[in-house]
Amino acid sequence: MTDFGDVIFSAKNEVLKSNSIESLEKIKVKYFGKNGLINNEMKKLSSLDAEGKQTIGKQLNLFKREFSELILERKDFLRKKEIENKIKAEFSDPTMPTRQNILNLGRVHPITQTIEEIVAILGSMGLRYVEGPDVEDDFHNFTALNIPENHPAREMHDTFYIGSKEDKKNVLRTHTSPVQIRSLKDSNLPIKIFAPGRTYRCDSDITHTPMFHQVEGLIVDKDLSFSNLKWFITQFCHIFFNKKDLKLRFRPSFFPFTEPSAEVDINCFRKNNKIYLGEGDDWMEILGCGMVHPNVFKACNLENKETSGFAFGVGIERLCMLKYGMPDLRDFFDNDLRWLNHYGFSFFNYPDLNWE
Repeated sequence: MTDFGDVIFSAKNEVLKSNSIESLEKIKVKYFGKNGLINNEMKKLSSLDAEGKQTIGKQLNLFKREFSELILERKDFLRKKEIENKIKAEFSDPTMPTRQNILNLGRVHPITQTIEEIVAILGSMGLRYVEGPDVEDDFHNFTALNIPENHPAREMHDTFYIGSKEDKKNVLRTHTSPVQIRSLKDSNLPIKIFAPGRTYRCDSDITHTPMFHQVEGLIVDKDLSFSNLKWFITQFCHIFFNKKDLKLRFRPSFFPFTEPSAEVDINCFRKNNKIYLGEGDDWMEILGCGMVHPNVFKACNLENKETSGFAFGVGIERLCMLKYGMPDLRDFFDNDLRWLNHYGFSFFNYPDLNWE
């Protein structure tokens, strides 16, 4: 029989000196494999007397247990060491200066930038950001907004229906106004919300795309009047366009969900195919607004005579084009890197409310 003291010492020494999981597996096979040293010794037990079998068998079992524990400890040590080495090799200090040339390659899309500006402004004016689904039902998109059954907006050439028009179940929302209905039904008064998001209509030309962005605003409380609406819209436009001298004109108009309703123009002048805002005697329409129609309150079970409110809606692409001088709406969605490099914004150009 083999001198087990030498075998145990040799086995432990090999395990402690191993530097990889693979080498540990080879050592394990060497001693406890089918033809390993220990298995060969086990086969020799039959030639021993009873006392020898008991003594050697006890030594072999004890060694087997110690060897297994030593293998597991070494594997755990090697795995931790491997992780530490990987962390050291891949670690990057986030406090270190970045490569300026890489930062300059990325650009924020003008639509994203404009939305962030709107969020900053309306949030500072006390409105709460809310969202709604892109796929709406007929009630929220049309009926609750006082849009009659025979209104042109309900026709399939203006609206993307999910299924058929006859089903009148779901549509891709044609405006963000359905978010107003959800807020009126689900929120407690007073309500002060705004909802930017995607909208969809069957239209495509230099000033229209099938998918575009709007922002809707709604304020409902007691004793609100058209004067409150005019002040709010004026403040928003002055801050957004960063022009205190910007003039606004409120023209009577018609929207099914507001009464009275108005379209808002800002002053400008045109020269060499360019539009200069806040200067001159020409006018440019930018948004629609009005006092919430009583039928809208009725549809939302808010038939309280003391309750009043105003709402407004504006196309985000339109605001962006006017502020930053972009001539064609379709360019927003062409995925042209040259256009984005020209009109895009730095990631550090975060919208704030510092305006003169």
